[in-house]
Amino acid sequence: MPSRLLPLFPLQVVVFPRTRLPLHIFEERYKLMVGEAIRDGCEFGIVLAGEQGIANAGCSVAVEKVLDRYPDGRMDILTRGLRRFEIVSLDEELDYLRAEVHYFDDEDQAQPEPEIRKQVLRHFRSLKELGSARPRGEPDLADPQLSFQLAQILPDLDFLSALLRQRSEASRLKQLNQYLADYIPRQRAIERVQGVAPTNGFGGKRREL
Repeated sequence: MPSRLLPLFPLQVVVFPRTRLPLHIFEERYKLMVGEAIRDGCEFGIVLAGEQGIANAGCSVAVEKVLDRYPDGRMDILTRGLRRFEIVSLDEELDYLRAEVHYFDDEDQAQPEPEIRKQVLRHFRSLKELGSARPRGEPDLADPQLSFQLAQILPDLDFLSALLRQRSEASRLKQLNQYLADYIPRQRAIERVQGVAPTNGFGGKRREL
């Protein structure tokens, strides 16, 4: 059955269960929303925002810690992902969006192949060396949904959003393994080009004319 209305925070980010996300809250409507969540100990939902609107699936978060409060009401908080959800309907009665949502989890309980897990972890170690990786702290390698822990440092929001919807850990790890196998060599090549681009071919910096 759909749950009660869940406050929504549209952002250019994808959050997974049991992963942490720091946020700086500055808009008045979200000061109100987050303030109520802190006061009542309630969760709110983070959904990916794009040019065509918001994604129809997201992840709820709880405020784990208030890092800083400012005189004008702004705040820095640390959130932790809780539950994945699909949006059933939107409610625009308040200044911020709310939604009737349906929470979901994995339906396929098949265990990932050990070799795939090893390959993904090997790719992850290589990924962390790239400049495009987003620092998010050390992953919990004991998490039964390891794919979420590893994928959170990727910058590809469309891929992350698709991974969030996937209801099989075995399938997610396979998809993540294939994605990283393609992504890492391509990104290495890009970063090598970027590394030599500022030079003029003689070992010095290019002169501006």
